[in-house]
Amino acid sequence: MLENIVSVAWLKDNLHKEDIIVLDTSFVATAHRVIPVCKAKVIPTAKFFDLKLKFSNKESELPNMFPSIAQFQKESRELGINNTSHIIVYDNLGIYTSPRVWWMFKALGHKKVSVLDGGLPEWINKGYPTEKFHNKEHSIGNFRALKEQVNIKSYDDIVSNISEKKMLLIDARSNGRFVGTEDDPRKNLKSGHIPNAINIHYKDVLQENGTYKNEEDLIKIFKNIKNQDIVFSCGSGITACIVLLASEKVLKNNKYIYDGSWTEWAERQGLFKA
Repeated sequence: MLENIVSVAWLKDNLHKEDIIVLDTSFVATAHRVIPVCKAKVIPTAKFFDLKLKFSNKESELPNMFPSIAQFQKESRELGINNTSHIIVYDNLGIYTSPRVWWMFKALGHKKVSVLDGGLPEWINKGYPTEKFHNKEHSIGNFRALKEQVNIKSYDDIVSNISEKKMLLIDARSNGRFVGTEDDPRKNLKSGHIPNAINIHYKDVLQENGTYKNEEDLIKIFKNIKNQDIVFSCGSGITACIVLLASEKVLKNNKYIYDGSWTEWAERQGLFKA
């Protein structure tokens, strides 16, 4: 069985296998304006997966929304991705955008996709070689989505669930943003949370070195989760996927992403700063 998370040592040993495709999913900067310290360094063979401009819905006013399947297929083929490819995704913050891309491929039925544990910082910490530029030499791939639609939870689903309480909503933002004591990075929006949601900050599932915590620690974090469907949310659908991937290690529940997350919820609920 293919692992959802692979180590940098594993990638080093398997980097040049024919079916391995390495994707750098890094943002230039996060919503908090966190700029990576290891920019301008690339894992050998890696191609740039432009999450913001090529793999997000260009017609949506909300950030990072899932693109059309046609767009996703087209851009994946442009990167030389095939249906037989084993995709390894990483980012330059350790674990940040890469779980989002892992989830996107999984949501379209591609099973051979793994997150590089600790990402580029861990690769560099181990002394493995880097390059200055992304790999742009590849033929067009044949990637095809195996699902006709992506099962994403919508704003209406979340509204209905407030009274129905059929699903558990887990919010991956910081506790300060969740309880409303910390400003939202989007200057026009108030902080706070969706009714009935619980808070598991994405940093809580990671170790200090940026890799995922072990199974024993994750069991403690998710110990009070009952056998019900789970919807993961955050600010704009990125860090929610970090917690979702962590939960894959210890929970068998059905799992979904609320793609609009707090940005959509706050806007549609009129939670604007004065």
